[in-house]
Amino acid sequence: MNKKEKFLRFLANESTEDYIPFQPILMHFAARMNKRTYGEFASDYRVLVESNIRALEEFDLDWVELISDPYRETSAFGAKVEYIPEGVPKCLEHIVTTIDDVHALRIPDVYKAERTLDRIKGAELYRKLLKSSVPVFGWIEGPLAEACDLVGVSEMLMMLMMDPDLCNFLMDKCLITAKNFAKAQVDAGCDVIGIGDAICSQIDSSMYDEYVKDRHKELVGYIQSLGAKVKMHICGDINHLLSSLSELNLDILDLDSQIELNYAHPIMGPNVALCGNINPVILQNSSMDQVTKITGDLVESQKGKKFILSGGCEITVSTPHENLKAMRKIVTI
Repeated sequence: MNKKEKFLRFLANESTEDYIPFQPILMHFAARMNKRTYGEFASDYRVLVESNIRALEEFDLDWVELISDPYRETSAFGAKVEYIPEGVPKCLEHIVTTIDDVHALRIPDVYKAERTLDRIKGAELYRKLLKSSVPVFGWIEGPLAEACDLVGVSEMLMMLMMDPDLCNFLMDKCLITAKNFAKAQVDAGCDVIGIGDAICSQIDSSMYDEYVKDRHKELVGYIQSLGAKVKMHICGDINHLLSSLSELNLDILDLDSQIELNYAHPIMGPNVALCGNINPVILQNSSMDQVTKITGDLVESQKGKKFILSGGCEITVSTPHENLKAMRKIVTI
């Protein structure tokens, strides 16, 4: 049984004995271990794929990803993005300030826009090199996160209170683009699509329910209708959103270090795999023995539950390699 078959059986609640998938989010870390810059990783699908495959082999990971930064769709909408050699790409302008800007905003062709096409090509290259033996995770921005990328975080949060018509109109366009981008990645070979909507941790549950939940539910259902699975990633404290998220029919939910897994499991239900949740700073600053103890205690607490071992968010570039190997060793069977 290859990694893809084993992982899909795990998601389907079929017997996989004591299998616990291991998959930390690796971006700058993967680029550095491949002796490439973050800028190269984010701008060239060949570097991204090569770096992730090296990490797959080095740490015996259970899948590979296409995540790099939040500005793929933003660039496709027309915003200028600058690549930073050793940092996350930077969006140089917010291209939406008024309702007229939203009306003028064209739904991008993800096959023609440079940065979305780059990610699609990454999925195709994974399929060619890995021959469908390892799960491939694509990535899209959720509707609120993408709206924030186009408007600005502070500006969008103010608009949610002051101009709901603009917000709804803009997020509808972001939702259409998310669907198109997700489909293109599934068609190119992705088995799972990750949805990044980190800003949701910064709004209360009533605002999430009013503006975001139904869009998330529609997006999740659409991706699953394509035959792919869905992972939701919302950084930070989302304890207040768990009840709403439980209605989305997710396959995987990433949890940051602020969320207690044993609190989240009964809310999300037995069919949702919870992924996390060790603080990346602890993974960076702890000794290998300390990481072994922390990981061992976490895994012990998750026995009998649908659980994926990972950090609470992206692994820092300075994390010692032996600490990730210590994590892997705990769940190697």
